[in-house]
Amino acid sequence: MIVGCAGHGRELLDIVHAINEAAAGTAWRVRGFVDDTPTEVNLKRLQRLDVPYLGSLVTLGDLPTGTHVAVGIGDPRSRRRVARRVASHRLPAATLVHPDATLGTDAEHGEGLVLFAGARVTTNVTFGHHVQLNQNVTIGHDCVVRDHVSVNPLAAVSGDCHLDEGVLVGAGAVVLQGLRIGAEATVGAGACVVRDVPAGTVVKGVPAR
Repeated sequence: MIVGCAGHGRELLDIVHAINEAAAGTAWRVRGFVDDTPTEVNLKRLQRLDVPYLGSLVTLGDLPTGTHVAVGIGDPRSRRRVARRVASHRLPAATLVHPDATLGTDAEHGEGLVLFAGARVTTNVTFGHHVQLNQNVTIGHDCVVRDHVSVNPLAAVSGDCHLDEGVLVGAGAVVLQGLRIGAEATVGAGACVVRDVPAGTVVKGVPAR
């Protein structure tokens, strides 16, 4: 089951299709989408994909035990809130790694990790739960990436960095070696982070301030 009918959730469906094609069979069978507030536009887009919309998140309570749930929400805070609802139903979170993503040696991750096409993760990287790395993201050696972090397309996180829970790294941003991004902080698109970022702050620009 995929939570979220908007673009992010439908992108997760593409990852599932790519995984199934690489497996030369059906590794995953998608039951459908659930969403508390789907727009008419997104419901029409979903119809074109021939995957049903099954209702609000209340539907999760009716799923068979063992049904995996992928949370297709880009915003870290919203994803954390939904992930907690999924966990309350004791449903496992799906880990989805696109065949064109690279998960390096000695990498560890919690449930719900999503790697989009072109994501590159090198050695000795530790991920928490429900981390999402978008298209063409790079994560360097010896990084720690905590729960519910989102790294948007084309961002680069250098080695020995620490991204605390709920961090959002914007598209095309760069985090230089050995830095720490505090919990709930946001790095703006295209920023270059050259010093630690305190929790709960927003930084942008080159260098990021």
